[in-house]
Amino acid sequence: VPVVESGGGSVQTGGSLKLTCKSSRSALDYYDIGWFRQAPGKEREGVACINSNNGRTYYADSVKGRRFTISKDNDTRLVYLQLDSLKPEDTAVYYCATSQTCLSHNFLREKFFISWGRGTQVTVSS
Repeated sequence: VPVVESGGGSVQTGGSLKLTCKSSRSALDYYDIGWFRQAPGKEREGVACINSNNGRTYYADSVKGRRFTISKDNDTRLVYLQLDSLKPEDTAVYYCATSQTCLSHNFLREKFFISWGRGTQVTVSS
């Protein structure tokens, strides 16, 4: 099931961006969606996921404090990642991916995710 990310860009510290993950409508009804990011020279890390059945959301410890918010529009079947109060260390390529196991933040690991997009670049300057 292909997924496509969009919405990345360049902002200054403290700025905001809203990333979008798009797939087929049926896929987003069936699959959980997660967001990951990969900073230069670092491993890809999980950020957040949303369960397709109950709408529950889970966040990695590194982004708790809710600067980041994952949400889903049930009408458009798009999944969003709202990024607020951005910092230079948030600079990364952000990916969305499908899963069937968004059950807690412990499942924010690559091995639990199935299909990946190509990513969208987020650059935060100081």
